[in-house]
Amino acid sequence: MATAHGPSSASEFQPFVPASQEPPELTFRAVALGSLLGVVFGASSLYLFLKVSMTVSASIPVAVLAITIFRGLSRAFGLRRATILENNVVQTAGSAGESIAFGVGATMPALMLLGYDLDWSRVMLVSVLGGLLGILMMIPLRRAFIVKQHGALPYPEGTACARVLMVGERGGSNARTVFLGFGLGGAYKLMTEGFRFWSTKWEAAITGVKGYDKAVVAMDSDPTLLGVGYIIGPRIAAVMVGGGLLTSLMLVPMIAYFGEGVPTVLPPGQARIAEMSAGQISGQYVRYIGAGAVAAGGILSMLNALPLIVASLLGSVRALKAVEGDDGSPAGLPRTDRDIPISLVFLGTLGLVGLIAASPLIPTDPIGRVAGALLIVLFGFLFVTVSSRITGVIGSSSNPISGMTIATLLLTCVIFVMLGWVGGEYRLIALSVAAIVCIASSNGGTTSQDLKTGFLVGATPWKQQVAILVGALVSAVVMGGTLIALNDAHTTISDQPADLPTVSAPAGLTETAEHEGTTYKVWRLTAPIEGALPGVYLVDEANRPAWIVDPGIGGRLDHTSSGAPTTKFNPAQPQLFATIIDGIMSGNLPWGLVILGAVLAIVAQLAGVSALAFAVGVYLPLSTTLPIFIGGLVRLVVDRIRKFSADESETSPGTMMATGLIAGGSLAGILIALLVVFEDLGKAVDFSRVADGGPPQFILPTLAAFATLAAVLLVVALTGKREATEPSEAP
Repeated sequence: MATAHGPSSASEFQPFVPASQEPPELTFRAVALGSLLGVVFGASSLYLFLKVSMTVSASIPVAVLAITIFRGLSRAFGLRRATILENNVVQTAGSAGESIAFGVGATMPALMLLGYDLDWSRVMLVSVLGGLLGILMMIPLRRAFIVKQHGALPYPEGTACARVLMVGERGGSNARTVFLGFGLGGAYKLMTEGFRFWSTKWEAAITGVKGYDKAVVAMDSDPTLLGVGYIIGPRIAAVMVGGGLLTSLMLVPMIAYFGEGVPTVLPPGQARIAEMSAGQISGQYVRYIGAGAVAAGGILSMLNALPLIVASLLGSVRALKAVEGDDGSPAGLPRTDRDIPISLVFLGTLGLVGLIAASPLIPTDPIGRVAGALLIVLFGFLFVTVSSRITGVIGSSSNPISGMTIATLLLTCVIFVMLGWVGGEYRLIALSVAAIVCIASSNGGTTSQDLKTGFLVGATPWKQQVAILVGALVSAVVMGGTLIALNDAHTTISDQPADLPTVSAPAGLTETAEHEGTTYKVWRLTAPIEGALPGVYLVDEANRPAWIVDPGIGGRLDHTSSGAPTTKFNPAQPQLFATIIDGIMSGNLPWGLVILGAVLAIVAQLAGVSALAFAVGVYLPLSTTLPIFIGGLVRLVVDRIRKFSADESETSPGTMMATGLIAGGSLAGILIALLVVFEDLGKAVDFSRVADGGPPQFILPTLAAFATLAAVLLVVALTGKREATEPSEAP
């Protein structure tokens, strides 16, 4: 019997399916199902990222779903049972959506923060170019990282996925647990934000203490957050909630206390601090502190990984030189060692770079377009290599892609400043370069993980590479529309005086827009000035801002023009990237607040705490990090009682249940967004009641409902059966 736990030497290793066998693999049904699941998990991962600034690896749940779906179709219609290699193709194609979702969600919303519209064609083009480029750049590294360093680079998530596929031939409780979590998470989310049986948020202000009345404890009743907390574990969850507690119980009350007697507006605020709510203080002051903390945390994570980065680059050069003398012709290689020909990889990469230079993605002269394309190639290959190597050590979920994107932005902007390229179009170029590199490095790491899975189960590399190219292309095309739909569903337009600038717009505005039958001029303010915060304003004939168009992603208003409450997506990375671009290229930045945040991150790192996790906690509201912490506590209890090893936890009942909660809750969030778009339908299914213009009255209490959900997760994690991860025999 040959298993994934064979000899560590690559030359002695025998995969689960020997090279001498050629079962069905790259079939139409496998690629189609993988692409479909890639779209589904890509959309849910994008929603999750916008909600909590992170995603969860999709490979294992997609593999479980592939096994279950194919088995169900076989039993229902008498179709041929899928092979393990077909299931591997499904998870390979399906994993691309999640990695693209991270890059799109982290970078593209920054367009609006820089004053541009969120254009579908641009998002789609960046997604396609970044996704395909990352895969093509990883292909020449497969033998260096996967084959030559087998046993040295464990690829923990890729290995776990291979184990799931190996035992998947027998079916069992893992698939049922994922579907249980999927249904429960989706139903809970719909009852909360769709049918509104209970409130989405619990909130309590700390009163009775003079000077501390702006301290608020809040929790978002969201199954996706509970699932995320369980998967990331108690340590990181505790660090994140620590950052949230610092913001809600220290920074906001402290700013309120010292600003109570300030008689004037203190930039970048828009009103006197004494007149601000806790949410407004957080949005207009603490957000910049959080951005500085996230920037410093990302740089520190890169510095921590610097020895690994240097080693990966040197190792890649040595490994590539070592395989130059190998027989590269397909006829001279076994099935399990055949990649897409390097000539096609080179031509494909060259074609993508040419498309970047020729497209309107980089809106400048030919020299600027070529320079942008060359920067993408340079930074792209650098960070795809780094990402693939780091994924081999710590897995894709912990891969510091944000740090690599920050480094790309810093280097790109510094180069542009040195060349004197500081105009508005160069901000767009810098973001486009960083976005493509971000998606490429994210997808490169995911591709290396998938190829490790294929190496263990005995897949044909070129067939896997074709599958992930198709999956990436399909997911990339859909991702732009999903991002725009989520943004539009939560965009608000307000004419309340407290939301509008106290200064007139500059003369000479030419862009116009129509609202409620009236044509207005559009004022795009990308940096704060005295009397006005950044945003998009509709200006009347007297040159006075009449409306603010507040985006659903990165917006600051929590109400509509009528005063009705609304929610916003505020992931940390887009604000951070926009801040870096503006800060370097124009200098219009509240550097004092940003530096305060950077110092916080440095102190956390010196104290032995993950600076990046702590910084994300500072940036995100406590209502987001608190349910994540509860999920981490559930994981702590389960680990103490069941004593799973790290490998066993990858496929434990609790992990499968948490994965289902994330997928179900995230997909329900997409459906709920449709209820916001179709307002009449949303009102028809709304079971909350509003009396005398007061706050909504709900049927069930929020804390009791969330406690029940957490209890179900705990029971399943403690009592569920964890299936073995080794097959009894090879097929």
